[in-house]
Parts: sequence; C-alpha cells; structure tokens
Amino acid sequence: MAEPIRVVVTGAAGQIAYSLLYNIAKGDVFGKDQPIILILLDITPMLTVLDGVVMEMQDCAFPLLREVIPTDKVEVGFRDVDAAILVGSMPRKEGMERKDLLKANVAIFKTQGAALDKYAKKTVKVLVVGNPANTNCLIASKSAPSIPKENFSCLTRLDHNRACSQVAMRCSVSSDSVKNVIIWGNHSSTQYPDVHHAKVNIHGSEVKAYDAVKDDAWLRGDFISTVQQRGAAVIKARRLSSAMSAAKAICDHMRDLWFGTKEGEFISMGVYAAGNSYGIPEDLIYSFPIQIKGKSWKIVDGLPINDFSRAKMDATAAELVEERDTALDFLSQ
Repeated sequence: MAEPIRVVVTGAAGQIAYSLLYNIAKGDVFGKDQPIILILLDITPMLTVLDGVVMEMQDCAFPLLREVIPTDKVEVGFRDVDAAILVGSMPRKEGMERKDLLKANVAIFKTQGAALDKYAKKTVKVLVVGNPANTNCLIASKSAPSIPKENFSCLTRLDHNRACSQVAMRCSVSSDSVKNVIIWGNHSSTQYPDVHHAKVNIHGSEVKAYDAVKDDAWLRGDFISTVQQRGAAVIKARRLSSAMSAAKAICDHMRDLWFGTKEGEFISMGVYAAGNSYGIPEDLIYSFPIQIKGKSWKIVDGLPINDFSRAKMDATAAELVEERDTALDFLSQ
C-alpha cells in the first residue's frame, strides 16, 4: 500500500462536503489503492456537527481511510496537506451587495492562503469551490507566494458537466458521449458555455455538436442561459444550493488533476490566465479548456474563436477584472 496522502476539506460540516467526503474516502478521487488522512476544517460553531460527520465516516468503515481529523484551526487543517479543497466561504445573504460579499471572502481566503503558504506542502494542489470562486482562488494564491500559481485552480467543472448533460439530453445520448465543451471565464452568470469545439458520439461516430443538435438558435440562446442560471434554478426548486452535483464535479476535477485527461479530450477549469493565447488579461483566474498530464495542466491553445464567442469571452473577463480590482483593494487594506 502507498503512503497515505493528507487531504483537507474546508466547510466540512456543510452539505457539499457531506456528499464529497464519502466519495473521497471510498477511493473515487485519488485512486482505489491510495490510503487517505482526511482533515475536516470548519468554523468553531460547527465543531459539534463535525463530530457527527466523523462518527459517520468511522461507521462507513472505509478501507482506505486511515484517520479523520476535525478541527477549527488552520495550523492543524493545512499542515503537510497534499490536496486542499476549499469549499467553505461566506454565502451571499439577502440584501447583501456583491462588494460586501467580496470583502468578507477576501478576509477568509487571505487567511487560508497564508496558512497554506506556512503549513502545506509546496506541491499541494488547491481547488477553490467557495464563491466567488475565481476571485477567491486569486486571493488565496496571492496570499501564498511560496506555492506555485499553477497549483491553484477553481471549480467550473460543475458548469462543464451541466453543459455536457444539456447537449446529451438534447441528442438523446449518454453524457459521456459528449466531449470538449468549454466553460470560458467566471463561475457566475456571465460564464460562456461554448460548444463550437464539442463533439457528440452518435451511433459510434463523432459529430460536431452543432450538427448533432441541429438547432443553432437553442445552442446560442436557451442552452447558454440554462447553464448560466442552473445554480439559481436548483436553489429555487430545492431551497438549497447544488450539493450532490457540486460534490461530483469536485471529484471529477481532482481525479483529472491527479490522473490526467483522456487523449484528445479537454475539460474546463479556472486557472491562472498568464500566457494564454486568447487575449484574456493575465492576472486573472479564468476558466479555459484544459488538458492534464503528470499532474500538470495546460491551456488548449489555438482554437478558432468566432465573433459571437469573442464577445462573450470578453464580457466574462471584464466582470473578473472588476471583481479582482475590488478584491485587491480590500486585500491591501
């Protein structure tokens, strides 16, 4: 058996973590032969809830789970971790301005970034899930200067999976028959779900998504808005935010980061925009088409971009620049 890896999940008493921890502990993310030490980090008032989660983890009798450590202290939570999944953040409350939300989250992710810098392995892979995920990820990275920028990413795989599923349902195929959709930009309602480069496997042959769907108006209209607004639609229906689907997307993201993407396929991840070939401002965490090999990602370059896509890619970049500038003002205070 391999040496155990240390994985921390923040917001560990929350509902995304409740689905996520089970999948990590049973080997769906880091491999069926990889022992795990799970560290559950949350705020002090949630410690009694965490005790209940720990009991349940113990009662699952996972063969791979070596230890579960509940804590409210960052120095315990981030010490020597191999992977950090930052789910916890300040949720937007009714009547709260976006600026106030950014300010609260800058404080959280500045603290967590600094703790990663001080206590985590320098090879740690950090995935930011808590919203606004792109900007929170940027703040965490800037607060952890000794950890390579490439080690930080944010979750847009949920949007990616939503887009795949919408196309698959439209074509009456399974979701794994759809590949190479792209989520460009921010994990917000300005994100751009793009299927110009996507392929659909229909009866064993690969067809361009536009040819498979045969409804350009839908692909340029309702498809995009459905994916952009899906999180809000789930909240309206469940009166709770996406949890099962978010946990599944986190697992997909981390598994690909650990084991690589399939040959000829790319997925969507929010990463540092430095050196991109699409004219996106460099000092942003922006979602691009990504291929992964040997735990290193690279942006898929050279995809042709039409005017329709360009406008949407630029609009979501503009929102991210505004978010970044506001957040950096708070960071410097």
